Amino acid sequence: MISAMMALVLLAACQRGPNEIGSVNTEFKLLGPSHKIVIESYDDPKIDGITIFISESQKGGIKGALGLAEQTSDVSVAVRQTGPIKVKEAFANGEDALSERRSVLFKHLHITRFWDAAHRTLVYVAWTDRVLTGSPRSSISAVVAEPWASQAPDLSMMGPAASASPGTQPSF
Repeated sequence: MISAMMALVLLAACQRGPNEIGSVNTEFKLLGPSHKIVIESYDDPKIDGITIFISESQKGGIKGALGLAEQTSDVSVAVRQTGPIKVKEAFANGEDALSERRSVLFKHLHITRFWDAAHRTLVYVAWTDRVLTGSPRSSISAVVAEPWASQAPDLSMMGPAASASPGTQPSF
């Protein structure tokens, strides 16, 4: 029994979820938690050395406390290189790096990842969808695949074009 509980604790510790960095209250609520902005970080599940930071609004009050409030589409993303970049698994442009529910049934927050091979840059966009209407609100962040200390980025999973030296700059 104790070993089964220990296994569950270890499994939970190994799963990559959000790391809540902190929050600020934006509106006091007499009943239930206040409205706030929450700052979280996530490790990109397919790319070592990339951390996704998001700030998102969270409604409080009774509905917020019960998990019934539809959260707004207000979200901001900043992505940074926090170690040597290693693409662990190939991905398609437009694939979600993470997604989370923003309402009980109909709304999701997406952090979608793109690879801009011409500029050797990872681009992330934060956006929300809804069953009938999505939101045009979005936020974007980009990280150039650069060496970390003396370790070159490992982009081999992205194909031969990704591993080549950057070419000439495009003309506009």
